[in-house]
Amino acid sequence: MTNLAMSALCRILTRGVYCSPSSCLSVTGLRHFCSGVSTAERAASPVSLTYDVFDGKGDSTPLVFLHGLFGSKSNFHSIAKSLVQRTDRKVLTVDARNHGKSPHSPVLTYKAMTDDLTHLLGQLHIGKCVLIGHSMGGKVAMTTALSQPSLVERLVVVDISPSLTSVQTSFCAYIQAMKEVKIASNIPRSTARRLAEDQLRKIVKERSVRQFLLTNLEEQNGHYGWRVNMEAITNHLEDIMGFPAFNTTYEGPTLFLGGSSSAYISSEDYPEIQRLFPCADIQYIPDASHWIHADKPLDFISSIITFLHS
Repeated sequence: MTNLAMSALCRILTRGVYCSPSSCLSVTGLRHFCSGVSTAERAASPVSLTYDVFDGKGDSTPLVFLHGLFGSKSNFHSIAKSLVQRTDRKVLTVDARNHGKSPHSPVLTYKAMTDDLTHLLGQLHIGKCVLIGHSMGGKVAMTTALSQPSLVERLVVVDISPSLTSVQTSFCAYIQAMKEVKIASNIPRSTARRLAEDQLRKIVKERSVRQFLLTNLEEQNGHYGWRVNMEAITNHLEDIMGFPAFNTTYEGPTLFLGGSSSAYISSEDYPEIQRLFPCADIQYIPDASHWIHADKPLDFISSIITFLHS
C-alpha cells in the first residue's frame, strides 16, 4: 500500500468508520497499522495451511475454495463433493490462518493470507487454479489474482467487493458476543453448545448465524473456547474489512456472485470492480443472504459450473 493510500485509510479508520474501538477494535492494533509496523508483517513467514482434497478424475484445473471470517474448510465440503461429481475436477477446501485447524499467528493481513495460499499451492505443485473465495476468502482470492495472476485461471468472488466493507456489517457485534461467552469446564459438549448459543442469542438474533459461529466452539482438556484466534481477528479487523491498494489488473475471467438479500456488493462498488477486473461479470442469486452457498447451494453450484463453461 502506498504511503498516500495508507494515510487516507488511517484517517478513515481513526474517524471510526468500522465501529467504536471500545466495542471491538484494539487501539494498539490501530496504532500499529497507522504507524507503519506493517514492515514486520510483510516479512512474516507463511504458515502451513490445513486443507482437504476431493479428487476428481479429470485433468482440468483444480478448484480451490477459501472461506470467510469465522469459517473453515468444512463450510464447502458438500459443495466440493457435488462439484467433483459434476465436473470431474479436483477440489481443495482450505483453512485460513487463525481459522479451523490451521496454525495461529498474530498477523492477519491479506498479504499474509495470500502468501500462505501461494506457499500451499507450491507445496501441492498446483501451477494454476480456479480460485473461489467467500467474503474474507474472496478478498484473499482477489489479492492473489491481482498480485500473482499466473496462478489464477479463473476467479469467483462470493458476496464481497474490492472496497472497504461497510460499517453496516455485524462482525463487530459477533466478535463482542463471542468474547463474552463463558462456559463452565468439564460439562458435556451438547450442554456447552446450548449454553454458548443462549449467550450469543442476546446479540446474534439470526439462528443460522449463531449455528455458524458455534462451529468454532471446541473443547480441550475439559475447557471450552473458540478455535479461531480471537485476538488476531480483533487486532486486524480493520485489515480484514479493508482491501489492499492495487494499480494492477487481473485480466482473467471473473465472476462476482452476490446474494440479492445482501448489501456486500452494491452498485457503488461496480467502478472499482471494473477497474481491477475488466473481464468481470456481476450476478446475484435471488433470495440469498451473505452466506449464499448455505442459503442456495444448488443455485451456487449451477452458477459456478456455468461460469467454468463460459
